[in-house]
Amino acid sequence: MLIVPEREIANLMTRDAAFDAVEGVFAAMAAKDAYNFPVIREAIGHEDALYGFKGGFDKAGMALGLKAGGYWPHNLEKHDLINHQSTVFLFDPDTGKVRAMVGGNLLTALRTAAASSVSIKHLARKDAKVMGMVGAGHQATFQLRAALEQRQFEKVIGWNYHPEMLPNIEKIAQEAGLPFEAVPLEGMTEADVVISITSTFAPSIMADHISEGTHIACMGTDTKGKQEVEAALLARSTVFTDEVAQSISIGEAQHAVAQGLIRESDVHQIGAVINGTHKGRTSESEITLFDGTGVGLQDLAVAASVVELAVKKGVAIEVDF
Repeated sequence: MLIVPEREIANLMTRDAAFDAVEGVFAAMAAKDAYNFPVIREAIGHEDALYGFKGGFDKAGMALGLKAGGYWPHNLEKHDLINHQSTVFLFDPDTGKVRAMVGGNLLTALRTAAASSVSIKHLARKDAKVMGMVGAGHQATFQLRAALEQRQFEKVIGWNYHPEMLPNIEKIAQEAGLPFEAVPLEGMTEADVVISITSTFAPSIMADHISEGTHIACMGTDTKGKQEVEAALLARSTVFTDEVAQSISIGEAQHAVAQGLIRESDVHQIGAVINGTHKGRTSESEITLFDGTGVGLQDLAVAASVVELAVKKGVAIEVDF
């Protein structure tokens, strides 16, 4: 078995490589060459933590495995660790033998950012100029860096429940040479692209906070009951997702479907747009919404890429198992 420790990931996986891996696996999912297993995600009754498993099989890429991990909300304050903790396990599809164990923390951040970035590439207006961020935590910095590579943005605006955290994303804007402005949620009407990356169980973004022609990527809802945006916004939008079954059960679409505002058939796979079997955006005034629930196949794709690079660079640790 090969082990690629967390400490090696930053030197192996780039944003470009993560983007290519995620875009490819979304396309494979839509072509039915890859599928995800049902997600297990539960509150463990200790440290307010959520823990679970996401897995799948990508026949096109021959990646089989799972990611185990979750969210420990007190890690940063108690242990100086990031709140999201995870590990990816890969298995040989031909034999079932364990192939690799890969640190999943940075990979999760990169693949999540890559997912929203893929949605911007394929769904946002080409002339998008103002980038909006709702959320300013650890993951938001990855989201913003990746998003800014997809269009010629001229300005970044941001809002966060805790305004004192906004410098996290202001710094990323400044690194890109862009002005940053803190705005109220109502100010998101100025944005051409919005990424929402919060962990909430009540909507912060209302339908009237998003203007016509905007593309919004909702990246924080991955558990039953979570909600970042008002369900009415999905009714105003053309809705895309990574995995339809997850979107309507644990993703942002769960609430709109439950309220009868949209149907399952109104939720489309982003991979179909990548493959050209769905037209994607059809007008400059259309609101497009990407419900990024996070699928196990994303983790397997980036982990498989990392293992290959680790072997080439001689940093993979081989052990008998």
